[in-house]
Amino acid sequence: MPDRSEPDPGATVFVLFGATGDLAKRMVLPAFFQLAQHGLLPKMWLLVGNGRGDVSHEDFRQHVHDVLEEFGPKPEDGPWEEFSANLRFAGGGFEKSSPGTMLDVLDEAREQLGSDVQYIHYLAIPPAAFIGITEGLGEHGLAEGARVVYEKPFGTSPENFAELDEAVHRVLDEKQVFRIDHFLGKEGTQNLHALRFGNGLFDSVWNRRHVRAVQIDVPETLDIADRAAFYDETGALLDMVVTHLFQLAAEIAMEPPLSMGAEDLQTARESVIAAFRPLAKEDVVLGQFDGYTDTEGIPKDSTTDTFVAARLWIDTDRWRDVPFLLRTGKQLALDGQRVSLIFRQPSDGPLEHDLPAPGNVLTIDLSGSGGIDLELVVKEPGAKFRLATADDYLPLKKVEDADPLPPYVKLINDVIVGDRSLFTRPDGLASTWAAIAPILDDPPPVVGYARGSSGPDASAELAAPDGWLLDRQRD
Repeated sequence: MPDRSEPDPGATVFVLFGATGDLAKRMVLPAFFQLAQHGLLPKMWLLVGNGRGDVSHEDFRQHVHDVLEEFGPKPEDGPWEEFSANLRFAGGGFEKSSPGTMLDVLDEAREQLGSDVQYIHYLAIPPAAFIGITEGLGEHGLAEGARVVYEKPFGTSPENFAELDEAVHRVLDEKQVFRIDHFLGKEGTQNLHALRFGNGLFDSVWNRRHVRAVQIDVPETLDIADRAAFYDETGALLDMVVTHLFQLAAEIAMEPPLSMGAEDLQTARESVIAAFRPLAKEDVVLGQFDGYTDTEGIPKDSTTDTFVAARLWIDTDRWRDVPFLLRTGKQLALDGQRVSLIFRQPSDGPLEHDLPAPGNVLTIDLSGSGGIDLELVVKEPGAKFRLATADDYLPLKKVEDADPLPPYVKLINDVIVGDRSLFTRPDGLASTWAAIAPILDDPPPVVGYARGSSGPDASAELAAPDGWLLDRQRD
């Protein structure tokens, strides 16, 4: 993977479609400013925002300033004057039949930066608009040699994914396509590779002989009020499971890649996704928090799921019969982003009947800068020989010379330097849609759950005998 000493990539024009939308405000625009803070932008660059409104360059700069004031980092904490001087806006939308002012603004950009510029198009827009924008890029000569970033979800159903994939490849070569899943850009996720392949302590036990269950747990206390319309069209299953949680499962379950190069990493990841067993109805719990349909913009008869728990089986020699337990949802009791490997307890020896459960657990914390937690069985200090569990936590930001990058910053930097290691491929995405198709065709009933709870009762039963480990923090 690239380090901070990458050579300058040359003059670059970033085009941000959906530049005034919610995703751009919360994630993408702050990430560009953080790239500037870290000195990771090209020496010559411009960022052209795009939207339907007729917004002046100066008004767009003010918009970005307001975004940073609200979501951070604060403009005064970075090179705001230099950064803002490189911001432009192309209004009037962008379609195959009408490019708005985009072509004029890009002509001006080439006059400033030179004709030999690298285009990086970022589609921070709903999936329904992907095809139209992609066709517009081809029609107006903006696709050749460009890199194009697509947000998740890449499609809304198996059929829509196939349609979108075909439309994209009519305009772009696969090497130009960067399908972003920001969970792959998290420091904790990337540390899965280092932890497993760099430590003999774990490499030799990363299999079904030693691991009896894996939990991938991403509960949220957040509501959906700020993006109700989008959320009701997708729900937790499409918003989180077919994207983030499946990708995390693949990171854990992959066979060792031939190298840490982009192609070998992608091949290892996508190959194991092909071994995901299609989800069975009895292995999935769907829920909706009480009062969801009272939210403005949500139909009163909506059955959209705001909670999913699933038991995934991976049919490889390494992981056969080991349950991968996935959970995510809104308005839950706790926030967390954790991957936990629960190890088998010794089956013989003098302590086999006295061991506390769950015993040895290795947890990778994906939130923030990430961390690693190891839970061990120990003797309880004191006069008597009693067993207990103790854990130790390593925050990754405390590693010597650590300079952690937020996931969007990391992934956009990878796009700039052309590293596709942490981006998804169509073969893997086709397999994720195949794995989830039975639930889309015949879903289990969506059951209610109280706000501030751990979700439907049936989800705890799904994770038996341990229950959800994160819930122990609540007890």
